[in-house]
Amino acid sequence: MINNEHTTPAVDIVDLTRAFTVYRKNGSRWRRHRDSITAVDRMSFRIERGAAVGYIGANGAGKSTTIKMLTGILVPTSGSVRTCGLEPVRQRRELASRIGVVFGQRSQLWWDLPLRESFSILAAIHRLDPDVADKRTHELVEQLEMADTLDTPVRQLSLGQRMRAEVAAALLHSPELVILDEPTIGLDVLSKQRLREFLRAERIDRGTTLLLTTHDMGDIERLCERVLVVDHGTLVYDGSLTGLGATVGARRVLVVDLAAPTPDLNDLGDAQLLSSEAGGMRQRLAFDAEKTTAAELLAMVSDRAKVRDLSIEEPGIEDVVRRIYESAR
Repeated sequence: MINNEHTTPAVDIVDLTRAFTVYRKNGSRWRRHRDSITAVDRMSFRIERGAAVGYIGANGAGKSTTIKMLTGILVPTSGSVRTCGLEPVRQRRELASRIGVVFGQRSQLWWDLPLRESFSILAAIHRLDPDVADKRTHELVEQLEMADTLDTPVRQLSLGQRMRAEVAAALLHSPELVILDEPTIGLDVLSKQRLREFLRAERIDRGTTLLLTTHDMGDIERLCERVLVVDHGTLVYDGSLTGLGATVGARRVLVVDLAAPTPDLNDLGDAQLLSSEAGGMRQRLAFDAEKTTAAELLAMVSDRAKVRDLSIEEPGIEDVVRRIYESAR
């Protein structure tokens, strides 16, 4: 008999819809309005096991509502949803043992207890064998550099320490799917880097599926291979991060620092001069990666002047997403 457990998608939703009844004030009393607001509108997509997917959109776009349906917190108005091959609402208890969820602004740790005790309680909730729980806890503590904080009450942890602990708590039972909602919110640059490196390693070593919702586009760039963009409950883009910029004609920018003052480089093929500073010693050139490579443009610049230093600015994802929203409307 074929075991389909590891061949079914981690997430499979078809025509998923969730509508909410609108309440409005009528004089001094509230009454139920007959109309409704559709937070998620006939959305369909699949996420294969082991993938890393960014799920992005503006506030109110429908991201959190989708996650709540994926985890069984909300019942869909219509359509179907399966998470790890299970029906989230009907099989919520079984699903809880196979997924991990991190909400950046909500804690699953016990505020007044030492961190070590929170991990012990969570291991008991997931009914982990004591030896397995100890080994996994030690592994997470080492990888996330939490040894010095294990005996510290959660309320005394810094934000960076707490977020690493939240991720460890979500991964303690080695879930198949990890849903991360704003996992790096408020973290400093070093803390973000450490957390991202850990998540990449966890995915490679264990085949963990990552679904990431965030407003920090650095998280998407460094962790995800695929991007889903949602606007007003509708999926408006599904593809690679590179393709995200190409859909709206976003361009890369070559920044060159030249050895001497140089006339404006405004006639280099299809490149467009964006700015020139210090007598032309620093110039910014926008180019379409589909037509010209950075190496080709650099060669053209080098034919005209000696290059002392250079950098490449990728299209700003926030701007790309904004353009996608505008084109969708």
